[in-house]
Amino acid sequence: MEDLFSNDKMRSEVKARIETLRRQLHEHNYNYYVLSQPTISDFEFDALMRQLAELEKQYPEFYDPNSPTMRVGSDINKNFVQVQHRYPMLSLQNTYTEGEISDFFNRVKRSLNEEFEIVCELKFDGTSISLIYENGRLLRAITRGDGKQGDDVTANVRTIRNIPLVLKGDKIPAYVEVRGEILMPWSVFEELNREREAQEEPLFANPRNAASGTLKMQDPKAVASRRLESYIYYLMGEELPSGSHFENMEIARGWGLHVSPTMKKCRSLEEVLQFLSFWEVERKNLPVATDGVVLKVDSLSQQRNLGSTSKFPRWAIAYKFNAEKALTRLESVTYQVGRTGAVTPVANLEPVLLSGTTVKRASLYNEDAIRTLDLHIGDMVYVEKGGEIIPKITGVDKASRAPGGERVEFATNCPDCGTPLLRNEDEAVHYCPNSENCPPQIKGRIEHFVTRKAMNITIGPETIGLLYDKGLIRDAADLYELRFEDLVRLDRWAETSARNLLASIEKSKKVPYERVLFALGIRFVGETVAQKLASAFHYIDLLAAATVEQLTSVEEIGERIAQSVSDFFRNPRSVEFVERLKAHGLQFRLSEDALATRSDRLAGLTVVISGTFELHSRDEYKAMILQHGGKNSGSVSKNTDFILAGENMGPAKLEKAEKLGVKIIDEKTFLTMIGKES
Repeated sequence: MEDLFSNDKMRSEVKARIETLRRQLHEHNYNYYVLSQPTISDFEFDALMRQLAELEKQYPEFYDPNSPTMRVGSDINKNFVQVQHRYPMLSLQNTYTEGEISDFFNRVKRSLNEEFEIVCELKFDGTSISLIYENGRLLRAITRGDGKQGDDVTANVRTIRNIPLVLKGDKIPAYVEVRGEILMPWSVFEELNREREAQEEPLFANPRNAASGTLKMQDPKAVASRRLESYIYYLMGEELPSGSHFENMEIARGWGLHVSPTMKKCRSLEEVLQFLSFWEVERKNLPVATDGVVLKVDSLSQQRNLGSTSKFPRWAIAYKFNAEKALTRLESVTYQVGRTGAVTPVANLEPVLLSGTTVKRASLYNEDAIRTLDLHIGDMVYVEKGGEIIPKITGVDKASRAPGGERVEFATNCPDCGTPLLRNEDEAVHYCPNSENCPPQIKGRIEHFVTRKAMNITIGPETIGLLYDKGLIRDAADLYELRFEDLVRLDRWAETSARNLLASIEKSKKVPYERVLFALGIRFVGETVAQKLASAFHYIDLLAAATVEQLTSVEEIGERIAQSVSDFFRNPRSVEFVERLKAHGLQFRLSEDALATRSDRLAGLTVVISGTFELHSRDEYKAMILQHGGKNSGSVSKNTDFILAGENMGPAKLEKAEKLGVKIIDEKTFLTMIGKES
């Protein structure tokens, strides 16, 4: 009886553990594929998955068809049309050791019992894509999704320059699916993060997240600006040009597809291991991120003979490079204050070489991150680069902790002006509320004001700091009151430098209204939001008088942004600042050319856009709706006046439109409505 009770107790604990693992893995899948914000490494994820698979194998009575082990993770975004894959997009089984690669090689050898070759290719760290070509023309681009269906992102993929819209050359099948990865090059990623950091927006952790997020944007023009690239790694279809995967890739390169030149065909396990060893180091010199090597049996007939499990092909496997870590000492923690008052803790480290660069500092993000790590000054800490670019502390070697080390506690006062810090309940960030008198906030706002996408004044942070310290400027409006005689008195300032700065300041008076609005530095008002606000409220006094309700009626302006804009114009200091800029001649209304295109043809009408278009982009149609007095909406409701529909209109929107009797028009009809030639 006691054994029976013990048995039941153990089974109950096993069941609880299985349910916990499933819950955790579902959450991690969502973070990875939908949010593009993974919270654990691939190695940790695979370890949890293996643990769950082993428990499910030992205890089949706890089978669940919705277990994470039964499916491929999903990146489906309901803002896009979902399309079924003709050929499932399976994921690859991950390995981390040469021993596991040896096991794979020998398993293939036993199963085939004949000569075979292995194609080794770098595993590019991007987001998977399936490109469908019919008669040599790009028909559709679909994300991996859940492996059975994915998002139709054709409009965005057409903006990627190294994806041919029409294949060239010979041996092109009537139908072929091209599988590959969409990536963001390191140089673009670093530039994007510098811009986001300047706007105090959350940084992308790595290029894969950035590429994934970009591909899911609703604006193809914005996608094009991110300069994504593709790397092709497989062809699928009934009439492929060759029975060799390697030869198919060579032929695909001739069609104009971007195939990596690093592929190698190997005849032995030794050659495979040499390839892994070489690229473990050399990959760091590549212009794009890689996280491993993929091994594939070359012969397509041998691939078919080996087959697949429900989740992985038996003829391919992925070897993942281990993230490079270093152990170094935490010397101190300091705090940086941004232009919005956000306070960021920074770990100052004993210099250590990591991924080819010397790391001296690492971001600690916020108070919660510090508490989770349980940091003490003098701790030996593990540092790695997220996506091999952003240094971060991932752990503490507590066994080596010396007694008496001071525990790291988050600052309670601003490190620059001494004001007690505040933290909103729904945010992880602390803020210094002394926005009017805190020096780094004032300098930061001026630095933002002069940036290229704002007023484009040729002055750097050091010069701004000098002018501030000399008492010549206290806000951005003071730039327009600078005098030549004041500037030439400054150390190391020549007459030419003074004249160039003053000329740049004068030229900025012609910068259009939407960029001036962005330059004001209103919290949460980035470049795109400023454009939308300028279109909806075509001069500054209208915007200043707008209520929160009126602001939220503008597409993509939520409660948080609306409240921030309203608060800005209710602050007497902000109003005075804007009035001073007005007096200096800055542009605070849309230009005559922009206004000339405006009308009230769509006044009072709510329009929903769905599908893909031939004559203009979705973003251009949204701008036209605003120009002619209409309102954009993302969802169909009883308040929708009509739907502007292109190809592949969302089935959910179509069904709801039919149910509510909402009128659907095509783009030529719409262009006629607003008096524009199609």
